[in-house]
Amino acid sequence: MIDDIPETKFNSGLLIKNVRVREHVNPLGKKYQTPTPPPNWEEVYDDWSKPLSLDIGCGRGRYLLQMAERSPDWNFLGLEIREPLVKEAIAAKQELHLTNLHYLFCNVNVSLSNLLPQGKIHQVTIQFPDPWFKRRQHKRRAVQPDLVETLAKLLIPNGQVLLQSDIYAVAREMLKVFEANGNFVNLAGEGQFAEEGIYPSHLITEREEWVIKQEGNIYRAHLQRKGEAFVRENLD
Repeated sequence: MIDDIPETKFNSGLLIKNVRVREHVNPLGKKYQTPTPPPNWEEVYDDWSKPLSLDIGCGRGRYLLQMAERSPDWNFLGLEIREPLVKEAIAAKQELHLTNLHYLFCNVNVSLSNLLPQGKIHQVTIQFPDPWFKRRQHKRRAVQPDLVETLAKLLIPNGQVLLQSDIYAVAREMLKVFEANGNFVNLAGEGQFAEEGIYPSHLITEREEWVIKQEGNIYRAHLQRKGEAFVRENLD
Protein backbone atom coordinates (compact mmCIF):
# COMPACT_ATOMS: atom_id res chain seq x y z
CA MET A 1 0.00 0.00 0.00
CA ILE A 2 1.18 3.53 -0.73
CA ASP A 3 1.20 5.38 2.57
CA ASP A 4 3.31 7.40 4.98
CA ILE A 5 4.37 9.79 2.25
CA PRO A 6 4.85 13.38 3.45
CA GLU A 7 2.87 16.09 1.70
CA THR A 8 4.99 18.13 -0.67
CA LYS A 9 4.47 20.54 -3.50
CA PHE A 10 5.08 19.49 -7.07
CA ASN A 11 8.68 20.21 -7.96
CA SER A 12 8.75 19.35 -11.67
CA GLY A 13 6.11 21.80 -12.88
CA LEU A 14 8.24 23.25 -15.64
CA LEU A 15 8.17 19.90 -17.39
CA ILE A 16 4.45 20.04 -18.10
CA LYS A 17 2.98 22.86 -20.15
CA ASN A 18 -0.43 24.27 -19.37
CA VAL A 19 -2.06 22.96 -22.52
CA ARG A 20 -5.44 24.51 -23.25
CA VAL A 21 -8.10 21.80 -23.37
CA ARG A 22 -11.79 21.58 -22.66
CA GLU A 23 -12.37 21.32 -18.93
CA HIS A 24 -14.86 18.49 -19.39
CA VAL A 25 -15.08 15.82 -22.09
CA ASN A 26 -18.31 13.87 -22.57
CA PRO A 27 -17.26 10.22 -22.14
CA LEU A 28 -20.49 9.09 -23.82
CA GLY A 29 -19.56 10.79 -27.08
CA LYS A 30 -19.07 8.58 -30.12
CA LYS A 31 -15.40 9.53 -30.31
CA TYR A 32 -14.70 7.87 -26.96
CA GLN A 33 -16.52 4.54 -27.45
CA THR A 34 -13.67 2.68 -29.15
CA PRO A 35 -11.67 0.68 -26.59
CA THR A 36 -8.00 1.57 -26.30
CA PRO A 37 -5.92 -1.56 -26.92
CA PRO A 38 -3.40 -2.47 -24.22
CA PRO A 39 0.25 -1.84 -25.01
CA ASN A 40 2.92 -4.42 -24.40
CA TRP A 41 3.32 -3.78 -20.69
CA GLU A 42 6.64 -5.62 -20.58
CA GLU A 43 7.99 -2.98 -22.97
CA VAL A 44 6.28 -0.02 -21.31
CA TYR A 45 7.76 -0.64 -17.86
CA ASP A 46 11.31 -1.51 -16.96
CA ASP A 47 10.00 -4.15 -14.54
CA TRP A 48 6.37 -5.17 -15.01
CA SER A 49 6.48 -7.38 -11.92
CA LYS A 50 6.43 -4.38 -9.55
CA PRO A 51 3.15 -3.58 -7.77
CA LEU A 52 0.94 -1.27 -9.81
CA SER A 53 -0.86 1.88 -8.69
CA LEU A 54 -3.60 3.10 -11.05
CA ASP A 55 -4.79 6.72 -11.12
CA ILE A 56 -8.12 7.14 -12.94
CA GLY A 57 -8.56 10.60 -14.43
CA CYS A 58 -4.95 11.61 -13.93
CA GLY A 59 -5.30 15.00 -15.66
CA ARG A 60 -1.91 16.54 -16.35
CA GLY A 61 -0.23 13.68 -14.51
CA ARG A 62 1.76 15.76 -12.04
CA TYR A 63 0.70 13.72 -9.03
CA LEU A 64 1.96 10.52 -10.67
CA LEU A 65 5.24 12.13 -11.69
CA GLN A 66 5.95 12.82 -8.04
CA MET A 67 4.87 9.36 -6.98
CA ALA A 68 7.02 7.65 -9.59
CA GLU A 69 10.05 9.71 -8.58
CA ARG A 70 9.56 8.96 -4.89
CA SER A 71 8.59 5.31 -5.20
CA PRO A 72 10.87 3.47 -7.66
CA ASP A 73 9.77 0.08 -6.33
CA TRP A 74 6.26 0.63 -7.73
CA ASN A 75 4.81 1.09 -11.20
CA PHE A 76 2.30 3.86 -11.86
CA LEU A 77 -0.32 4.14 -14.57
CA GLY A 78 -2.46 7.20 -15.27
CA LEU A 79 -5.59 7.02 -17.41
CA GLU A 80 -7.03 10.22 -18.89
CA ILE A 81 -9.72 10.95 -21.48
CA ARG A 82 -8.27 14.30 -22.62
CA GLU A 83 -5.64 13.30 -25.14
CA PRO A 84 -3.62 16.57 -25.21
CA LEU A 85 -2.98 16.23 -21.48
CA VAL A 86 -1.76 12.67 -21.95
CA LYS A 87 0.69 13.69 -24.66
CA GLU A 88 2.19 16.41 -22.46
CA ALA A 89 2.38 14.08 -19.45
CA ILE A 90 4.21 11.46 -21.51
CA ALA A 91 6.69 14.09 -22.70
CA ALA A 92 7.38 15.07 -19.10
CA LYS A 93 7.83 11.44 -18.09
CA GLN A 94 10.30 10.89 -20.89
CA GLU A 95 12.27 13.98 -19.96
CA LEU A 96 12.68 12.58 -16.46
CA HIS A 97 13.53 9.10 -17.83
CA LEU A 98 10.98 7.44 -15.55
CA THR A 99 10.64 3.78 -16.46
CA ASN A 100 8.08 3.01 -13.74
CA LEU A 101 5.43 5.42 -15.05
CA HIS A 102 3.06 5.45 -18.00
CA TYR A 103 0.06 7.47 -19.15
CA LEU A 104 -2.65 6.25 -21.47
CA PHE A 105 -5.36 8.10 -23.37
CA CYS A 106 -8.62 6.21 -22.95
CA ASN A 107 -12.19 6.23 -21.75
CA VAL A 108 -11.79 4.20 -18.58
CA ASN A 109 -15.37 2.91 -18.62
CA VAL A 110 -14.88 1.55 -22.13
CA SER A 111 -11.28 0.33 -22.00
CA LEU A 112 -10.25 -0.72 -18.50
CA SER A 113 -11.66 -4.24 -18.52
CA ASN A 114 -9.29 -5.27 -21.32
CA LEU A 115 -6.25 -3.17 -20.43
CA LEU A 116 -4.80 -5.12 -17.52
CA PRO A 117 -4.68 -8.73 -16.31
CA GLN A 118 -6.85 -9.72 -13.36
CA GLY A 119 -5.22 -9.33 -9.97
CA LYS A 120 -2.57 -6.93 -11.25
CA ILE A 121 -3.52 -3.67 -9.51
CA HIS A 122 -2.42 -3.03 -5.93
CA GLN A 123 -3.95 0.40 -5.50
CA VAL A 124 -6.46 2.64 -7.27
CA THR A 125 -6.83 6.40 -6.82
CA ILE A 126 -9.78 8.42 -8.14
CA GLN A 127 -9.19 12.02 -7.20
CA PHE A 128 -11.51 14.95 -7.86
CA PRO A 129 -13.28 13.49 -10.92
CA ASP A 130 -15.42 15.68 -13.16
CA PRO A 131 -18.59 16.32 -11.13
CA TRP A 132 -21.21 16.57 -13.91
CA PHE A 133 -23.66 18.39 -11.65
CA LYS A 134 -26.88 18.13 -13.69
CA ARG A 135 -28.91 15.01 -12.93
CA ARG A 136 -29.19 14.08 -16.61
CA GLN A 137 -25.39 14.17 -16.80
CA HIS A 138 -24.73 11.84 -13.86
CA LYS A 139 -24.34 8.94 -16.29
CA ARG A 140 -21.18 10.67 -17.51
CA ARG A 141 -19.48 10.38 -14.13
CA ALA A 142 -16.48 8.08 -14.03
CA VAL A 143 -17.51 5.91 -11.07
CA GLN A 144 -20.24 3.63 -12.37
CA PRO A 145 -21.22 0.13 -11.17
CA ASP A 146 -19.57 -1.56 -14.16
CA LEU A 147 -16.28 0.24 -13.48
CA VAL A 148 -16.33 -0.82 -9.84
CA GLU A 149 -17.00 -4.42 -10.87
CA THR A 150 -14.02 -4.27 -13.23
CA LEU A 151 -11.81 -2.90 -10.47
CA ALA A 152 -12.91 -5.72 -8.17
CA LYS A 153 -11.50 -8.17 -10.74
CA LEU A 154 -8.28 -6.26 -11.39
CA LEU A 155 -7.32 -5.51 -7.78
CA ILE A 156 -5.34 -7.98 -5.72
CA PRO A 157 -6.94 -9.26 -2.50
CA ASN A 158 -6.86 -6.42 0.04
CA GLY A 159 -5.93 -3.97 -2.70
CA GLN A 160 -6.60 -0.36 -1.78
CA VAL A 161 -9.04 2.19 -3.23
CA LEU A 162 -8.56 5.87 -2.39
CA LEU A 163 -11.29 8.37 -3.32
CA GLN A 164 -11.27 12.15 -3.03
CA SER A 165 -13.61 14.97 -4.04
CA ASP A 166 -14.39 18.48 -2.85
CA ILE A 167 -18.01 18.01 -3.98
CA TYR A 168 -20.02 16.27 -1.27
CA ALA A 169 -22.61 14.76 -3.62
CA VAL A 170 -19.92 13.33 -5.90
CA ALA A 171 -17.93 11.87 -3.01
CA ARG A 172 -21.07 10.38 -1.47
CA GLU A 173 -22.10 8.78 -4.76
CA MET A 174 -18.63 7.31 -5.39
CA LEU A 175 -18.64 5.78 -1.92
CA LYS A 176 -22.16 4.36 -2.32
CA VAL A 177 -21.33 2.73 -5.67
CA PHE A 178 -18.25 1.01 -4.23
CA GLU A 179 -20.06 -0.14 -1.11
CA ALA A 180 -22.98 -1.45 -3.17
CA ASN A 181 -20.64 -3.76 -5.07
CA GLY A 182 -20.08 -6.09 -2.13
CA ASN A 183 -16.42 -6.75 -2.93
CA PHE A 184 -15.13 -3.78 -0.95
CA VAL A 185 -15.01 -2.82 2.71
CA ASN A 186 -14.99 0.80 3.84
CA LEU A 187 -12.21 1.07 6.41
CA ALA A 188 -13.95 4.02 8.10
CA GLY A 189 -17.20 2.10 8.48
CA GLU A 190 -20.12 1.75 6.10
CA GLY A 191 -21.28 5.09 4.73
CA GLN A 192 -18.49 7.00 6.46
CA PHE A 193 -15.83 9.23 5.00
CA ALA A 194 -12.26 8.66 6.13
CA GLU A 195 -10.94 10.98 8.79
CA GLU A 196 -7.27 11.51 9.57
CA GLY A 197 -5.80 8.20 10.68
CA ILE A 198 -7.95 6.24 8.24
CA TYR A 199 -7.00 7.93 4.98
CA PRO A 200 -3.26 7.51 4.33
CA SER A 201 -0.87 10.45 4.33
CA HIS A 202 -0.26 11.36 0.73
CA LEU A 203 1.10 13.81 -1.80
CA ILE A 204 -1.26 16.69 -2.51
CA THR A 205 -2.76 17.01 -5.97
CA GLU A 206 -3.12 20.38 -7.69
CA ARG A 207 -6.87 20.42 -7.11
CA GLU A 208 -6.44 19.39 -3.50
CA GLU A 209 -3.95 22.20 -2.90
CA TRP A 210 -6.37 24.72 -4.43
CA VAL A 211 -9.28 23.53 -2.25
CA ILE A 212 -7.14 23.76 0.87
CA LYS A 213 -6.13 27.32 0.02
CA GLN A 214 -9.80 28.19 -0.47
CA GLU A 215 -10.51 26.63 2.95
CA GLY A 216 -12.93 24.24 1.31
CA ASN A 217 -13.88 20.72 2.36
CA ILE A 218 -12.37 17.53 0.96
CA TYR A 219 -14.30 14.29 1.33
CA ARG A 220 -12.16 11.15 1.31
CA ALA A 221 -12.86 7.44 1.37
CA HIS A 222 -10.47 4.53 1.88
CA LEU A 223 -11.74 1.13 0.82
CA GLN A 224 -10.15 -2.28 0.60
CA ARG A 225 -10.79 -5.11 -1.82
CA LYS A 226 -12.01 -8.08 0.19
CA GLY A 227 -9.83 -11.15 0.09
CA GLU A 228 -6.90 -12.92 1.63
CA ALA A 229 -4.48 -10.90 3.70
CA PHE A 230 -1.29 -9.75 2.05
CA VAL A 231 1.81 -8.00 3.25
CA ARG A 232 1.58 -4.26 2.72
CA GLU A 233 4.52 -2.73 0.91
CA ASN A 234 5.57 0.66 2.21
CA LEU A 235 7.11 3.01 -0.28
CA ASP A 236 10.24 5.05 0.28
